[in-house]
Amino acid sequence: MLIGTEHEYSINGPGMVPLPESDRILEALSGPGASAAPFGSVTLAKELQKTVIEVIPARPAPRIHDLEVMVASGVAAFSARFGHQYSLLGLGMHPALSLSQTRLWDGDEQEYYAVYDRIFGLSQHGWLNIQALQLNLGYADDRELVAIFNRLRALLPYLAAISAASPFVEGVPAGAMDNRLRYYRENQRQIPAICNRIVPGELGSRAGYDDWLDRMYRDLRAAGGAALCNEWVASFGVIVRFSRRCVELKVMDEQECVRSDMALAAFVRALVRADLPFLSTDRDDLLLLLEEAITHGTGELRPELLRLWHAAERSATPDERPYLPLVRERIEQGSIAELLMDRWKEDRDLPGIMEDMAGSLRTNIPYAAPRS
Repeated sequence: MLIGTEHEYSINGPGMVPLPESDRILEALSGPGASAAPFGSVTLAKELQKTVIEVIPARPAPRIHDLEVMVASGVAAFSARFGHQYSLLGLGMHPALSLSQTRLWDGDEQEYYAVYDRIFGLSQHGWLNIQALQLNLGYADDRELVAIFNRLRALLPYLAAISAASPFVEGVPAGAMDNRLRYYRENQRQIPAICNRIVPGELGSRAGYDDWLDRMYRDLRAAGGAALCNEWVASFGVIVRFSRRCVELKVMDEQECVRSDMALAAFVRALVRADLPFLSTDRDDLLLLLEEAITHGTGELRPELLRLWHAAERSATPDERPYLPLVRERIEQGSIAELLMDRWKEDRDLPGIMEDMAGSLRTNIPYAAPRS
């Protein structure tokens, strides 16, 4: 099964102050007006907010290790080229960004952004301060599409819990471990069918997914949003990209370094193959579990997460297995959000936390809680 990833990192100057300069970076690489730029083993691309740049490996790969090499090499190349001017920062949200510090992308695709803004209002954290780790799993046929989609759907709360990495909003703890999802699930509330509270219904067939899209499109047209009637408008925690022949997982926060991203990718792909008869598919159950994950991270879900980890270990390939110890460490010690909140309670040093997170990304060394 081919796998691809997409990584969203904030662009920062000295003191980890966010800078809305993705356009300047892309112009330096590919000329005026560029919205993407080939950059060695990756492509750098714009996002809605100019304080974020997307890093995409040059191609999907059959092995997690190959993806890690591509993305980590791309991050290292960025540091070598732009490190005198910028620092990249992972996590699900920039911990200190205020909305006045960012800007909307003002290059191509303005026709889409204008419609999004008119219907939903883009000047909110659910649009301008979110950074996701997106995982794309290829499918061979409609039967496999449905199977992968339903498996990932049932895993959404657990993946949100273990990947939670957004405990701070505008410089302070904001009452949840995953504030990205807390904002994300509300950013298109004017048309509920688009996000559907992150957890979609169980999928019976490809035609059933087409029906969901048709409902979104009807609601969008009624709101004057016909320009948005495309498969990418769906904002569930897992969606289908027919144009790419992949199922796209959108629920996970960006992590602090590429190695941590790849550990989650290995965990997910192993679980897609695993025998999980204990996994609930009831939507009400999944919504309750997701609320627990958003608020507390691994917290009360630790026993189920360990059960999932053992199932992943049994089904893992030789390529995936070396990444799983980091996943177990995160289950036992807590998500990045939980680790950072423990540290915050000790020293209240958010600038120091951000510098350390940027260092983890730069060196590709996962963050670990200090040993007592």
